[in-house]
Amino acid sequence: MENIAAFQDACKKLGVRETDVFQTVDLWERRNVSQVTNCLSALGSVLQRTHPHLPQFGPRVSEENKRDFTEEQLRAGKDVISLQYGSNQGANQSGQNFGNSRHM
Repeated sequence: MENIAAFQDACKKLGVRETDVFQTVDLWERRNVSQVTNCLSALGSVLQRTHPHLPQFGPRVSEENKRDFTEEQLRAGKDVISLQYGSNQGANQSGQNFGNSRHM
């Protein structure tokens, strides 16, 4: 279990978010293997940015793409009808349950 804790600490030091790091029992007791997989994917994403020479694993973290709009463009955006692109009327997520919840 000490090795698992050392891996978790290393992930946090490398920049993996606290919410992406799995709990020790998730791996040790095989309670939430999907969270372990998510942690590995998050670690791969962080390493792509900090160590680009390593093989890629996980999605690439996006970079800032700042845009400067003119006042005319901003005013034109206010005229867009909210339902112009379709409607989500009747859509909901009731009854959806994806796996076991995390027990903190």
